[in-house]
Amino acid sequence: NLGVGLVRLGKKVLLVDADPQGSLTISLGIKNPDTIKNTLSNLMQNAIEKNYFVPHFFTFKHDEGVDFIPANIELSGIEISLVGLRERELVLKKSLKEYLPLYDYIIIDCMPSLGLMTINALAAADSVIIPTQANYLSAKGLDLLMYSIAKTKQDINPDLKIDGILLTMVDKRTRNARMIDNLLHETFSSGLHLFFSEIPASVTVQECSNEGKSIFTRGQHNKVAIAYDRFSREVEGIERKQN
Repeated sequence: NLGVGLVRLGKKVLLVDADPQGSLTISLGIKNPDTIKNTLSNLMQNAIEKNYFVPHFFTFKHDEGVDFIPANIELSGIEISLVGLRERELVLKKSLKEYLPLYDYIIIDCMPSLGLMTINALAAADSVIIPTQANYLSAKGLDLLMYSIAKTKQDINPDLKIDGILLTMVDKRTRNARMIDNLLHETFSSGLHLFFSEIPASVTVQECSNEGKSIFTRGQHNKVAIAYDRFSREVEGIERKQN
């Protein structure tokens, strides 16, 4: 949804699925990722073997204007093979090097864990957006993620920065969600940017993912589409300030 939102603002966007479960790939309309031959795992294998490749060979085009590099279960095998390599944290960065001049944004979608693939994503990125649900467990997990980001910044990628925290699946009708919202604002507002935009809870988001479409296909008056449009403009505004 962020990728399509940025495309709607005139940006060229590449989405990279760095999750072996292929959740992003499925939400982009590929129902059986395990049947795809050209995926992120193949691209990273090329980087490991230092083979020449044509960037467009690994990209797919979505009807709503974003390009994407899909993933499937083979990415788990690549993550295991990274363990014994020198500079194992930099394989994804090397894999994406040829794409940098082709896009305004390359957005890497990570799995909700802190394995070697996520470290590769942090090493390749120039900034991080942290989506978190408005519940206690998600908020509690932020501390571990912050530590990993700080460690990556210290040891591997000194230019890495955090653009902000995005609250998702927000339902302010519930007391718990309101408490978590307030807790995050109190805890992080002084040190980290909390995006003004908040993504409301809605079954429509999952319906769109099942259809391989973005929330913007539900019309400009849909509350989640409005939230993602606002969020996309916030992200684009951060880029303008930095440049």
